[in-house]
Amino acid sequence: MPRRIFLVAVLAAVAAFGVYWWLTATSFIPAVTEPAYTPNRTNGLTTFNAGGCSSCHAVPGQPDRFRLGGGLAIPSPFGTFYAPNISPDPVDGIGRWTEAEFVRAVTQGISPAGFHYFPAFPYTSYQHAKIEDVRDLFAYLKTLPAVSGKGRDHDVRFPFNIRRNIGIWKWLFMDGKPFVPDAARSASWNRGAYLVNSLGHCAECHSPRNFLGGIISSQRFAGGPNPEGEGWVPNITQKGLDDWSAKDIAYFLETGQMPDGDTVGGSMARVLRNISQLSPEDRAAIAEYVKSLPPVEGPPRPPRKKES
Repeated sequence: MPRRIFLVAVLAAVAAFGVYWWLTATSFIPAVTEPAYTPNRTNGLTTFNAGGCSSCHAVPGQPDRFRLGGGLAIPSPFGTFYAPNISPDPVDGIGRWTEAEFVRAVTQGISPAGFHYFPAFPYTSYQHAKIEDVRDLFAYLKTLPAVSGKGRDHDVRFPFNIRRNIGIWKWLFMDGKPFVPDAARSASWNRGAYLVNSLGHCAECHSPRNFLGGIISSQRFAGGPNPEGEGWVPNITQKGLDDWSAKDIAYFLETGQMPDGDTVGGSMARVLRNISQLSPEDRAAIAEYVKSLPPVEGPPRPPRKKES
């Protein structure tokens, strides 16, 4: 009897390991389907600005947002991530990547070597981007200056540092669905919805997360604790922006100035260095979509500490 129990336990363990190995494997979904494509680098710049690429990947401490040598520290509850070099440098950046490898990395979170990227890289939003936009972005990035120097390794604690486990995380929190326009809405609203939910990845910061780091879908865009550890990310549904007009939002995206005269700071200031470069039409589209978000109650904000 003990021998039979042991055999059953071994078989169960083997089966469990097989399921784990299957769930955590990287996919082999083709990243690019069209064999030929003439990139639109002007649209690549728009994609670059909408995606906020330089917000994380520009070398910290220097003014040129097109020097994408990485190095920015991104604190989180799981450890500190460091933005990699995505300049065209052939050794330290993405200069030797193929277009297909780039598209797969951006939309599926899989490296050219076949391992999972940590979801500090917001591919959970980028998965909804149009393939043509990502291909245009790749063509545009190749026109930027090559920057030497690799970013440092991430400092993430066990067991979150095991990249294979990210396969399960993706299974839980990625749907792999493309953006689908709402036929009942205007073209401008749909453009804003696309930019906010894919390239702009606004929900990645403006939504509370569960203990695994996945966005709580019922409170999407409702704000919450800053994942970088300090401060509070505002609610951008009508619960938080009910007294802002669409014009207020568009003006904020252009200038960083709020209706009360205050000016944005922190990481959002880096984001606006990119968003402000979008066309007035795109900023208006984002504002139209954000203004349409129904009010959602976010997590309770802790009381502010009294100054001594």
